[in-house]
Amino acid sequence: MANGTRDDGSANAGRPGEPRPDDAALSARLGRLDRRLSDLKDSRKIETGREERQNETAAARASALARGFRLSSELVAGVAVGAAIGWGFDYLLSTSPWGLIVFFLLGFAAGVVNLMRSAGVVSDIHERLKDPD
Repeated sequence: MANGTRDDGSANAGRPGEPRPDDAALSARLGRLDRRLSDLKDSRKIETGREERQNETAAARASALARGFRLSSELVAGVAVGAAIGWGFDYLLSTSPWGLIVFFLLGFAAGVVNLMRSAGVVSDIHERLKDPD
């Protein structure tokens, strides 16, 4: 203004129209902060990209683990049911241990077939009958 003060009441150290030394220091500090913020944003983008890739690989691992448990339970169930049926026959018919051995092997074979069918290695019998190649 007319008496050398600004609108906020502080005195202007330089000529009218020139920035004060405090303004230059504040502008330099603002520039440094701006650079630091842009650097942090860039590093966060990189970290976010890593986290997304890690989440994708973690989800893929969890899916593979779930599939592995499902497939292994198919095999174990086949063997257990075969052994139980064989033990039941042995108990009822007094043919120990032949019923257990035979049905244990049949249960193992059934478990392997179910395992291969669940894994998609062998197609279903109904699909093969519909499309004879």
